Amino acid sequence: MTIFRLISTGLLCLLLAASAWAAKDNTSNPVVELKTDLGPITLELFADKAPATVANFLQYCRDGFYNGTIFHRVIPGFVVQGGGLTFDFVKKETRDPVINESSNGLRNRRGTVSMARLPDPDSATSQFFINLGNNTHLDAAKDKPGYTVFGRVTSGMNVVTDITREPQGKMREQAPDLPVRILKVKILSPAS
Repeated sequence: MTIFRLISTGLLCLLLAASAWAAKDNTSNPVVELKTDLGPITLELFADKAPATVANFLQYCRDGFYNGTIFHRVIPGFVVQGGGLTFDFVKKETRDPVINESSNGLRNRRGTVSMARLPDPDSATSQFFINLGNNTHLDAAKDKPGYTVFGRVTSGMNVVTDITREPQGKMREQAPDLPVRILKVKILSPAS
């Protein structure tokens, strides 16, 4: 009976240690919450795969840059893009662009978050988009850079879908008639 208890206790300790290690491993990526007019969207950021991009995004979050910006480009089945324009469609002043990290092995799949950019691969600043479909044409290839995937939606994809259901086209093509704002951004982990 004593040997059985020792083995059971040892196995329990190993299971608890493994569980704690796994939990720690799963929470090592930064987590950010975007509070929007339609509800919260939570993002997990892949700092190990896109370190410069995640550092750039987190700095904008810390600076309060995204508060009051809108989702200004909404294309159902494709993307919901925001992070650069105010409620009245004025472009906000940004910091210097971040290098393109699209060859990090991450793919533009439904629910992933990527950096928007101009034709210059290293031109991404503050704007980001959430993929609504598997947008393989946005991925990097041997002969071309892609759009850097740096995170994924962990909760609130229903909110992203709700954004696509908003009537659009009166104020601006591909923009909701009543702009959907990011009201506040909160870094959940690691604590800011």
